[in-house]
Amino acid sequence: MWPGLVQTAKEGGVDVIESYVFWNGHELSPGKYNFEGRYDLVKFVKIVQQAGMYMILRIGPFVAAEWNFGGVPVWLHYVPGTVFRSDNEPFKHYMQNFTTFIVNLMKQEKLFAPQGEDPISQDNELVYIIQIIENEYGYYESYYGDGAKRYVTWAAKMAVSQNIGVPWIMCQQDDAPDPVINTCNSFYCDQFTPNSPNKPKIWTENWPGWFKTFGARDPHRPAEDVAFSVARFFQKGGSVHNYYMYHGGTNFGRTSGGPFITTSYDYEAPIDEYGKVFYFSWYLTVSVFSARQPELKYLMDSLLGLPRLPKWGHLKELHRAIKLSEHALLKSEPTTLSLGPSLEADVYDDGSGVCAAFLSNLDDKIDKNVVFRNVSYHLPAWSVSILPDCKNVAFNTAKASVVEMVPEELQPSVTSPSKGLKGLKWDIFMENAGIWGVSDFTKNGFVDHINITKDTTDYLWYTTSIIIGENEEFLKKASRPVLLIESKGHALHAFVNQELQGSASGNGSHSPFKFENPISLKAGKNEIALLSMTVGLQNAGGLYEWVGAGLTSVKIEGLNNGTVDLSMSKWTYKIGLQGEHLGIYKPDGLNGVNWVSTSEPPRNQPLTWYKVVVDPPSGDEPVGLDMIHMGKGLAWLNGEEIGRYWPIKSSKHDKCVDECDYRGKFFPDKCLTGCGEPSQRWYHVPRSWFKPSGNILVIFEEKGGDPTKITFSKRKTSSLCSNIGEDFPMVDQGKAAAHLKCPKNTLISNVKFASFGNPSGRCGSYSKGDCHDPNSTSTVEKACLGKNECSIELTEEKFDKGLRPGAATTEKLAIEAVCT
Repeated sequence: MWPGLVQTAKEGGVDVIESYVFWNGHELSPGKYNFEGRYDLVKFVKIVQQAGMYMILRIGPFVAAEWNFGGVPVWLHYVPGTVFRSDNEPFKHYMQNFTTFIVNLMKQEKLFAPQGEDPISQDNELVYIIQIIENEYGYYESYYGDGAKRYVTWAAKMAVSQNIGVPWIMCQQDDAPDPVINTCNSFYCDQFTPNSPNKPKIWTENWPGWFKTFGARDPHRPAEDVAFSVARFFQKGGSVHNYYMYHGGTNFGRTSGGPFITTSYDYEAPIDEYGKVFYFSWYLTVSVFSARQPELKYLMDSLLGLPRLPKWGHLKELHRAIKLSEHALLKSEPTTLSLGPSLEADVYDDGSGVCAAFLSNLDDKIDKNVVFRNVSYHLPAWSVSILPDCKNVAFNTAKASVVEMVPEELQPSVTSPSKGLKGLKWDIFMENAGIWGVSDFTKNGFVDHINITKDTTDYLWYTTSIIIGENEEFLKKASRPVLLIESKGHALHAFVNQELQGSASGNGSHSPFKFENPISLKAGKNEIALLSMTVGLQNAGGLYEWVGAGLTSVKIEGLNNGTVDLSMSKWTYKIGLQGEHLGIYKPDGLNGVNWVSTSEPPRNQPLTWYKVVVDPPSGDEPVGLDMIHMGKGLAWLNGEEIGRYWPIKSSKHDKCVDECDYRGKFFPDKCLTGCGEPSQRWYHVPRSWFKPSGNILVIFEEKGGDPTKITFSKRKTSSLCSNIGEDFPMVDQGKAAAHLKCPKNTLISNVKFASFGNPSGRCGSYSKGDCHDPNSTSTVEKACLGKNECSIELTEEKFDKGLRPGAATTEKLAIEAVCT
């Protein structure tokens, strides 16, 4: 799917693909490298090259990215004397080895700009134009004392010594030494200034959304505010701008960090999660130069990523307006003019007739009219208008009224249209609660979870026992003792005598969480088995690799002698699960245990492996696995890791918004939705993982659910909308027009709503105003029914423009149509 995704980005006005290189994905152990499958870096780069686009490689090798351990291999933490990201010889040794390895890999393929004779003008010759070393170290420099500056200087010198002939940059590093360029990461970077006048103004991370965590609400960033931030950046002399992320993605397997980052890393990006089938979190750049490269027609255009509209379309129009201004931007420096309070113009005019202007209204509440060069312009609050010729508005950031697609909820597969996976033959394998096989070791007291597992698994069993005398009072009454546990993370399930007593989890912070639950004890020996779990390792922060996990205290309250502290008792440990150890989720390990076949799989049963053979969903739409009726666990299809699932709900008492106001500065908690709903319900299963038949779905359920209600669901678009006014930026012919386009192989079958006048509402809930042309629906139907795409110009021949004589408000056309 990579070619289709790259093409969708290019169609969105993007020139450059930027990608991290994940050290822990490529160097599995010292000197043992992996570049297979989703980790085929050279193949990925060459797909970008074939598309006639450029590449920025973000080696890091520390990346953060809400990725497990910040991309640094866990094995490096256990090399004696190693301290990450510091003036530390072991760390620098391995960091330089990996950086050099990746650089040489790219040199072998002749992918750096200077390796071509005249790469800027040659087709498909140049790929790399910028390389990035380290990432956001400036945030945490103070943790590393006097050695921090030495480390930054060393990293810069090491990178430059690679002699690749293209610039190196450091993100969010104000003290980046020459010639390395310091750059900005933020929601807004218009006021950013490089640490030298000889360095270009580069924005490496503009966050068009935010990441999600298990148990939290769903953050959103409006398209209008994203566009505003980009326009302001170029208004104020920006050179290169990059979205983090332009294509969201999926943290398959156990790659998400945080901890508590969801499997979904959609990031509300312009191309949504379901266009992604590989491990890399990657994102794309819009630059102020044009590549004179041929268009590449892909045979795989049916695999294009799903554009999130209106964001994708709105930003596409923004990129077009910026590129219309590029000659003026490159030929002159901006002159800033005040147009009134919170109003300003930046003009790029070299005196030769090439001119571009940006008019901005920084007021976050009030629309304003301004006069620029003797012409009046309307500026909505918190918006920028781009005038590529210093006269005509080509784009205004607040008018995100281009095509808007509303995805339906993922739909059940026709394989099982209403019953999910019920009625199929299931195979079941039960894990033992506690020690399976031979224990790994025994110790008085607790060990750190991560130090023991070294992240080879999420799971670590802590087991001990307690003798309960027959004279305990609780045995004669209806009361039960209470088990009290404290843990550094991240979650746990408590079992007593093989029975689940309850579960608890943290919230991703460093603070311990508590478990407090009545438990069932019997006279005699009682086995207590606690399954401790990680949900992704720390991915950033000062000295983050030293943040531990696991139990810190276990007590039982309510016995005759009061509270019994088991913390320093003899504990027996076992790393991982038996099913994991035997690889029963892999095609070559499926027969590693004795599965029990049944047509009625057990429900609400903890520590259960489920295996079922399924057909692929029909069609070619992206697929998600609906796990709303399950508890928590892991899932695989044909041995490929779908990843962690956990449909834990956010609190219904949290504050959410019905509609987000784009005006004013954005922050991650500004526009939250999903209160009382699962943080993640659907889990992306790439189409390429399915075989025509005989697909083996394996689920490990930790605490209990109903597997018969699992469904494969399809991501599809049913409605698309346009809401456009007469003052909206003109199409190529100079006339405002509404444009509708259905997904491939679908046609516009119905016009659910159409109104020219003053309609209100948003896509999915439009309503007519007191001004409405009754011929609106028939006009749109005539232009659009039975077509894959159509345009409707706002002309007097098509619509009655005399509806409200003398009215100050511009008429609009709102449409909602159905694609089938």
